[in-house]
Amino acid sequence: MRALIVDDERLARKELNTLLQEYDNIEIIGEAANVDEAYEMVNELSPDLLFLDIQMPGKTGFELLEMLDEVPKVIFTTAYDEFALKAFEVNALDYLLKPIQEDRLRDSISKLPEATAKPKVAETTEKKLGLEDQVFVKDGDRCWFVSLSNIRVFESDGNYIKVYFDNNRPMIHKSLNALDEKLDTRSFFRASRKHIINLSWVESIEPWFNGGLMVRLKGGDKVEVSRRQAAKFKDMMSL
Repeated sequence: MRALIVDDERLARKELNTLLQEYDNIEIIGEAANVDEAYEMVNELSPDLLFLDIQMPGKTGFELLEMLDEVPKVIFTTAYDEFALKAFEVNALDYLLKPIQEDRLRDSISKLPEATAKPKVAETTEKKLGLEDQVFVKDGDRCWFVSLSNIRVFESDGNYIKVYFDNNRPMIHKSLNALDEKLDTRSFFRASRKHIINLSWVESIEPWFNGGLMVRLKGGDKVEVSRRQAAKFKDMMSL
C-alpha cells in the first residue's frame, strides 16, 4: 500500500519511516509536516493509507479528513490518548500512541486490507466518487468514515446536507450542487433540488403527483422524484 506520513514533528516522521522499512507491503511515497501540505500531496499522489497525527499547528488531522472528497485508509498516530475514543468512533483502522512501539505497529499493519491496483484515469477526466469509495463525515464532536455504498440519501437543508446512513443523520456544511458534481451518476441520482439518492438502495417506484415519482428505498425511506427528473430516472432504471 502506498502510504503518506503526516506529522508536524520531523523526528516522529523519521522514526515511523524507519520502522516501516521492514514491511514489504508498505511503500512510503511522501511526508507532510502540516495539513495544507498533506492535502496537496493526497490530491497529487492518491495514497492508499495515511499515518496521520491528530494535533498539529494550524489544522488538526480531523480537519484534513474533512477537506478530502475521497478518504484513504487511516491509522492515527498521536501522543494524546484523549483522542483514542474519537479515533475509534470514526472507524479508523487503528490508533497508535507515541512513541510508537514495534509490536503495536505490527498489529496495525496486520489489519490492512490487501492493496488492489487502481484503474488509471486520464488526467483530463476528473474521478467521480462511486460506491467503492469512502468519505469522512463530521458533525459536532462525532465523526465517521462511511462507505458511499452505505449512504442511501443526501438531503439539502439550507447551507448543509443531511447524510442518511444506518440510523445516523449527520449534517455537513456543503451544497447539494457541489456534491452532485463529484458523485458518479451511474450510482447516484439527483432526484430533485433537495435530494440525491443511491440507486443501489431503490426498492420500488410508483407514480406521484404532477407527473413525478415516489421512490421507496430499502429500509423504508421515501424520496420524491420531481417531474423534471422523472423521465430521466425511468430511462436510467429501465432495460
